[in-house]
Amino acid sequence: MSATDEKKSALPDDDIAADTLPERTSRSDNEEIGIKETADSAVVACPAHTTEARMLRRIDMHVIPFVSVLYLLAFLDRVNVGNAKAFHLIDDLKLKGTEFNTVLTIFFIPYILLEIPSNVLLKKLSPRIWLSICCLGFGIVTTFQGLTQNYGGILATRFLLGVFECGMFPGCFYLISMWYKRSEAQKRYSFFFSSTSLAGAFGGLLASAIGKMDGVRGYSGWRWIFILEGLITVAFGLFFLFTFPSFPEEAKWLTPEEKAYVKARLRADQGDNGADRKMKWADVVAVMSDYKIWLGGFMYFGMIVPAYGYAYFAPTIVGTYNYSAIQTQLHTVPPWAAAFVFSMVVAAASDATRHRFLFTIIPICISISGLAILMVVHNNLPLQYGALFLTAMGAYSAMPVIVCWFSMNLGGHHRRAVGTAWQIGFGNIGGIIATYSFLPSDAPRYRKGYSIGLGFLCLAAASCVLYAGALVWENKKKQKTLREREVVLTEDEKKYLGDLNPEFKYML
Repeated sequence: MSATDEKKSALPDDDIAADTLPERTSRSDNEEIGIKETADSAVVACPAHTTEARMLRRIDMHVIPFVSVLYLLAFLDRVNVGNAKAFHLIDDLKLKGTEFNTVLTIFFIPYILLEIPSNVLLKKLSPRIWLSICCLGFGIVTTFQGLTQNYGGILATRFLLGVFECGMFPGCFYLISMWYKRSEAQKRYSFFFSSTSLAGAFGGLLASAIGKMDGVRGYSGWRWIFILEGLITVAFGLFFLFTFPSFPEEAKWLTPEEKAYVKARLRADQGDNGADRKMKWADVVAVMSDYKIWLGGFMYFGMIVPAYGYAYFAPTIVGTYNYSAIQTQLHTVPPWAAAFVFSMVVAAASDATRHRFLFTIIPICISISGLAILMVVHNNLPLQYGALFLTAMGAYSAMPVIVCWFSMNLGGHHRRAVGTAWQIGFGNIGGIIATYSFLPSDAPRYRKGYSIGLGFLCLAAASCVLYAGALVWENKKKQKTLREREVVLTEDEKKYLGDLNPEFKYML
């Protein structure tokens, strides 16, 4: 057998063919950026003037607050229509039957279709430019949403809102994954994702305050909710255009030595990210041929239905408890606050144990218990209100773990960019289902909505079990490959393969 054939046979049988890989280089990239390889691991030397803990604190301050605030604004502008409904939006726009549900649904059409193209543009333009432009866009659209006069007008603005918001979630998750090791990521992911809980809590408080402006300058309270929250978003978008973080290799606040260190420590943990290779549509097709990518989509898909069902209809559900409009908004705040605290506890425990699977299943079971109570109990107000806590706490703590678990098991810029966009895009099909789960005709018990949420939580749990099983099987397969034959790959080949590299170990 020739030397070339031996190199080809060293690659995984089911993965990308060796003759499609980049040409081998004469010198290891690891030597250039400071990784000293041993038989079992890679040791990364921190720059002499700092420590790893200090570098992490600097990264945290330059990345996490920005992505968290950005997604808080995006989620707030997305779900504030539920708050606006409590202040007579339906009556003023003369919406009938399921037209309000259609208003919610239209947002998800571009949101689903444009996830992957958005992440491709994010890589081409840089996160600072692309995400800031999107922030300005959905801020302007939200402001004009407060000026709509009819059903057609609010449909158009909700559609455009989906266009500009489609890149927020996968883009921010993708950006975070390019800064942190897998063992460090969950707390950061959960803090970022918990901005949705803060947005829910903040949105309820803000709506209760802005709702008191009803009649100011002839505008109803629901219009002021959209106008003021939209203008706040526009202001932040302008600020982000000059300050938002980008990838490590583009960070101006890092010295060349620090950039090399950040890239080296991630390479030691995940392999080379391949940031220097342009993405092609063939890369998208190659990623989508991996069955694990589809399982990741179903995990998130199952969570989206109960999560959006709660986010959009919590004010409607609380309104059935015979509170006033202001009191309804205020009563939506505590469950969101509890969800934020619980999600951070789950994240800390997940990072401490370096384990993800159980920290998806346990919160899902908590959310299942909450929806089960809401479905069968209709005459015990304290218990029903407590069930809202369980529903929000379980759903909004499981979701960031699921996305982090999936994202950090994707190696390299291209597989991660496409994989995370696919998971979020496909998962958000569940948003369409959620918007039609709670219909006016089902009030006040909403048994259909609760049962639909329960069913999709079970789908999410089953998908998590299958995904965990797939990771165990893939890790054993890689160990067998390494044990039975010598695998010799250059850094360019590892970069191209990403997590398909036999040396990459999936995290459970």
